[in-house]
Amino acid sequence: MPLYLSRFSYTPETWARLIGQPEDRAEAARSYIESVGGKLHGFWYAFGTHDGYNLWEAPDNVSMAAVALAISGGGALSSFETTVLLTVEETLDALRGAGQVRYRPPGAER
Repeated sequence: MPLYLSRFSYTPETWARLIGQPEDRAEAARSYIESVGGKLHGFWYAFGTHDGYNLWEAPDNVSMAAVALAISGGGALSSFETTVLLTVEETLDALRGAGQVRYRPPGAER
């Protein structure tokens, strides 16, 4: 199954609610991804641009998109970004395929 890395930031209101009533949000994240047949591999909080990171496994992009849309639509986050992760083997296949693509930069001679 494909892996996905998500970066998220909470709204100030969400932080205030969590300060008032601390809660393990990793368990919530686990239930979201499991509802589409996936698995949560990790949940971390961080200092910096994003408040936290998740490493998920989902059956396909549509399943992960459903989870991302549900989370984003909930209003607790100020940002939520997800990146599809490729294995080394997938990247090597893409590199081989890229050699077959006849790309022409804009304005280049035809």
